[in-house]
Amino acid sequence: MAHCIAYQDTNYFSDFITDYLAQKENLHELYEHFPNVENFKKQIELKQKNYQASTRKVLVNSLKEQYKNTKISAKSQENLELLAQENTFTITTGHQLNLFTGPLYFLYKIISTINLTEELKENYPQQNFVPVYWMATEDHDFEEINFFNFEQHKLQWNKDASGAVGELSTEDLDEAFKKFSILLNDSEQSAHLKSLFKKAYLEHDNLTEATRYLANELFGIYGLIILDGNDSALKEEFSPYVKNELLLQISSEEVGETSKRINDLGYKIQVNPREINLFYLKENLRERIIKEDEYYIVHETNIRFTEKEILSELDNYPERFSPNVIMRPLFEEVVLPNLCYIGGGGELAYWLQLKSYFDKEKIPFPILLLRNSALLMSDKQVQKTKKLGLSFEDLFLNQEDLISKRTKEISDIKIDFSPQRELLQQQFKDLYSLAQQTDKSFQGAIAAQEKKQLNGLDHLEKRLLKAQKRKLKDELKRVVHLQDEVFPHQSLQERNANFSELYQTYGQNLIPKLKKELKPLDLQFSIITLTE
Repeated sequence: MAHCIAYQDTNYFSDFITDYLAQKENLHELYEHFPNVENFKKQIELKQKNYQASTRKVLVNSLKEQYKNTKISAKSQENLELLAQENTFTITTGHQLNLFTGPLYFLYKIISTINLTEELKENYPQQNFVPVYWMATEDHDFEEINFFNFEQHKLQWNKDASGAVGELSTEDLDEAFKKFSILLNDSEQSAHLKSLFKKAYLEHDNLTEATRYLANELFGIYGLIILDGNDSALKEEFSPYVKNELLLQISSEEVGETSKRINDLGYKIQVNPREINLFYLKENLRERIIKEDEYYIVHETNIRFTEKEILSELDNYPERFSPNVIMRPLFEEVVLPNLCYIGGGGELAYWLQLKSYFDKEKIPFPILLLRNSALLMSDKQVQKTKKLGLSFEDLFLNQEDLISKRTKEISDIKIDFSPQRELLQQQFKDLYSLAQQTDKSFQGAIAAQEKKQLNGLDHLEKRLLKAQKRKLKDELKRVVHLQDEVFPHQSLQERNANFSELYQTYGQNLIPKLKKELKPLDLQFSIITLTE
């Protein structure tokens, strides 16, 4: 079984997110239902009343069209058919089209989503629950997605890119494939990784199709449905809300007010709304729409529209209007029979800015669930942790704090001057009593001397700690080496490593092991031991 620790004890999650998980009262207005099994009954009833049968039909037809060139599993095919039924709901996660899945947490997002649908089916057998991965095909931040890390190497896709990343041609990924192939060992698992990369990126024309293939190969067996929101029919369903945005700028006002309240509570704002939270999208172009006087202007282009012209453009070409980070959540919830969005801490932080906007547009706000997070350790690393006398919690400490803590634990000299401080403070207490019998100015002299001597003790304690660190450097070096292994660059493993690094060792057992151990509604950080 995985060892679990509270998110707030990891030191890697913001107060905003840990306070949300603790259901702090001051945050209740920012969401509808907290993620627990009982609240899904309320969310099902809420969504059932507010999701149109006509939209469901459009969704299923779009998905079938998107999947027409993809060989899918029996489970995914079954889920595709179930989506046509009014008692079927989705659990959704979204992610950028990172090269070869990008950071490890991509797997955790998908598995959290799959596992939650299975848990809900057990509790609500009269309904069906389908896991959905919403591909962020319209993003244009190519530099964020054009690489992945393998061991100590950064494998990068070098390309001049513009417009929506999903439309980028994959024809120039041969070089990245060659470098990746050289780094892999000669194992059967490595051969499978080469095949996955080659078939995904060298045998599909664009990044959308490549990502769909890869996600389907990894998770199709569990019934994952992969959705591209850059779809004309789906955007036509969303066009009334785009029209509201163009004419009334509802999102800016509502999200702006909520953001101010969050800021007043002392939390950091994740995103700031623009006046119009839409991009204009065409081949090799995705630029902001800006309102200037009577015109709608596409930023850094010569394209401009009157109000009548832009509404005509929306009617005729809904696919050309691309929601930004503020509006994309509304788009997802309009077109999907969705109950819950699963995301990382940063994602949930911006979703929590959106509820009043959803209320204004009369769209049910989904349950927000923090995706599973995990630290994956080998048997050898777990044994080394125990041998060094460390707890799993110790590994999450800042490295300097870890070194100091371990030094104090293994030092044969007690590095704690608390008794000396207490004795000193008692002596000065007697001096203060004496001072009350004489000139008051003497009290100031005593206070200054007390502070000086206490500071001197602090300095001596630090000197002793430093000396013991030098004496115990060999043991501490092993502690540092272990932490660097499991927290590369003093950051969470899941934000750095790519799944291929682990797949090369653990092969086809990796994803089933993660699926077995990750519990989406437990709301704790998991430490999972992997065995070869």
